[in-house]
Amino acid sequence: MFTGIITDIGQVLACDRKGDLRARIGTRYDVAGIDIGASIACDGVCLTVVAVGSDPQGWFEVQISGETVSKTNLGGWQAGSRVNLERALRLGDELGGHIVSGHVDGLAEVVGLHPEGDSLRVTFRAPEALAKFIAPKGSVALNGTSLTVNEVEGCDFGVNFIPHTRSATTWGSVALGDRVNLEVDTMARYVARLRDWDGK
Repeated sequence: MFTGIITDIGQVLACDRKGDLRARIGTRYDVAGIDIGASIACDGVCLTVVAVGSDPQGWFEVQISGETVSKTNLGGWQAGSRVNLERALRLGDELGGHIVSGHVDGLAEVVGLHPEGDSLRVTFRAPEALAKFIAPKGSVALNGTSLTVNEVEGCDFGVNFIPHTRSATTWGSVALGDRVNLEVDTMARYVARLRDWDGK
C-alpha cells in the first residue's frame, strides 16, 4: 500500500527489453535499507525490487512484465526518464494522501494546460470505462501522485497543481499529449460494485 505522496524523483539509468522489461533506477533513497523483494511505486506502479547497488550512485532494479507494460506508460521509459518514487507504507507512517494500491487502472491523456495564478490547472481525459469512478473533490492517483479532482465533465477532469507539487514530482514538466498512469479511488470501485451487485 502507498499514500500517493512522492518522496523521491528517480531517474532511469538503463532499460533491458529482453523478455520482460528490466529497469535500473537511480535514487536518493538509502539503498542499504531497500531489501530484495521490497515494493516501490514507480510512476504509480507497484514494482518489486530485484537488485540494488551503489556504484556510481544508489540504484535499484525492477522487472516489469508484459502485462504491466501493456496497461501503463512504463513501456516508454528510456535512459534519462524521470520517475516519481514512493516506498511502501509502513505501520505508523503518516497517511498524507489517500490509500493507493499501485495497481494502475489505465492511462489518462493530458488534454489541457491552464495557468491559474502560481498554480497550473491540468485537464485529463480518462478512458470511458474509468470515467464513472472519478468525482469532483474525489481522489485519483496520477503517475503515483495523490491528487484531488476539481471538476468532471464527461471523460474529462481537472486537477490543480500547486508549485510545491510541481517541484517535488515530475509534474513540473507535464506537456499536452502526455499519457499518465491512472489509478481511481479504491472506495469508488467498491461503491460501483455494490451498486451493480444483483445478488447472484
